[in-house]
Amino acid sequence: MGGVALEIMANRPDPALFDLPWSVPLEDWHASYLAALPRGISRHVVRFVRVSGKIIAVKEIKEDVARGEYELLRALRKMDMPSVVPYGIVGGRVDEQGNECDACLLTNHLEFSLPYRALFSQRLRPDTAQKLLDALAVLLVRLHLAGFWWGDVSLSNTLFRRDAGTFSAYLVDAETGQLLPALSNGQREHDLEIARVNIAGELMDLEAGGVLEEGADPVAISEAILTRYRELWNELTGVERFERGDRWRVDERIRRLNQLGFDVDELAMSTDLDGTTIQIQPKVVDAGHHSRRLMHLTGLDVQENQARRLLNDLDSFRASEDRQNESEELVAHDWMARVYQPIVRNIPRDLTHKLEPAEVFHEVLEHRWFLSESIGDDVTTEWAFADYLARVLASKPDEESVVGVDTVEMPVIATVEA
Repeated sequence: MGGVALEIMANRPDPALFDLPWSVPLEDWHASYLAALPRGISRHVVRFVRVSGKIIAVKEIKEDVARGEYELLRALRKMDMPSVVPYGIVGGRVDEQGNECDACLLTNHLEFSLPYRALFSQRLRPDTAQKLLDALAVLLVRLHLAGFWWGDVSLSNTLFRRDAGTFSAYLVDAETGQLLPALSNGQREHDLEIARVNIAGELMDLEAGGVLEEGADPVAISEAILTRYRELWNELTGVERFERGDRWRVDERIRRLNQLGFDVDELAMSTDLDGTTIQIQPKVVDAGHHSRRLMHLTGLDVQENQARRLLNDLDSFRASEDRQNESEELVAHDWMARVYQPIVRNIPRDLTHKLEPAEVFHEVLEHRWFLSESIGDDVTTEWAFADYLARVLASKPDEESVVGVDTVEMPVIATVEA
């Protein structure tokens, strides 16, 4: 074997990793090692494996590329960017004949996430599909604001999690990416052009396989994502001008940014030479305004739109209890004990893999509204929860792990890569 020894580098090494058949090419691993989770299309061999009760994604790739992607994913996680969490690298692999094999990049499986093909295979309604694509636009804006040039923007390189009726998108493949101090307009436009071509091609695949909504135009949809990106980018970074007497518009701008889920860390303001108008521009913006506030109040770590929905219910609880003058932290503690926890703690064990607890709570609130409207009277949360368990949740697919579904096997006519 030429002195080559298996090397496993991980942030928290697990001895169970040595029990996996690293001398066998990844595509030939026996099913007993694998977890049957939906996979997207990849230029590399990717498999999900079970290690000590958790699931890890394994991608076979050249060792220098694996190390570069591992470090890049670590840097993105330190910046709190929405991406998969790197777990480690396995190098020094040789087969039974002593021939060197590619290394493997290990990442933690993102629970309750699905690739776009698994979602579209559920025959999404047009408005739901649009929310999926909006999530990708928001992800790209966040990455660009952080100085990340993706280089291979696509639906295939993204995972999606449900987020209070919408979706949150996560970067999966950072192989071609670069992290820079800031991106030029040319670099951003290059990423957008890659996105336009890749996404149009992926949607054409779905159309050819009879999965895309009838009448949908793949090219128009891909261009609509770019329009959404530019609208959001301008809202977050654009310069706004107003008269001296309209200073309220500063607060208005901040509120709009907060509603989009972004925080304002710093504002740059300047006046014209004659002093009659003022310019305002967000200097630094960051996503996660609502999720950070909810984390501070309750300790719950949820998606941004889920946090917004839970905060709205918390505010309604505060108003119904006439406790506007009390400490927000104290009211949040009571809301957790009396409203949120009685719901999530009573989800039957055999249904816990359907949706995340925060998503279940959101859907219960939506179900309560639906029932109240149907009967023309207020319905208690407890009644809505019982009805939701019986009529809705039990029929949903498991989204923690959609066992037995392999989206790679769905019909594919062509794949466009940058």
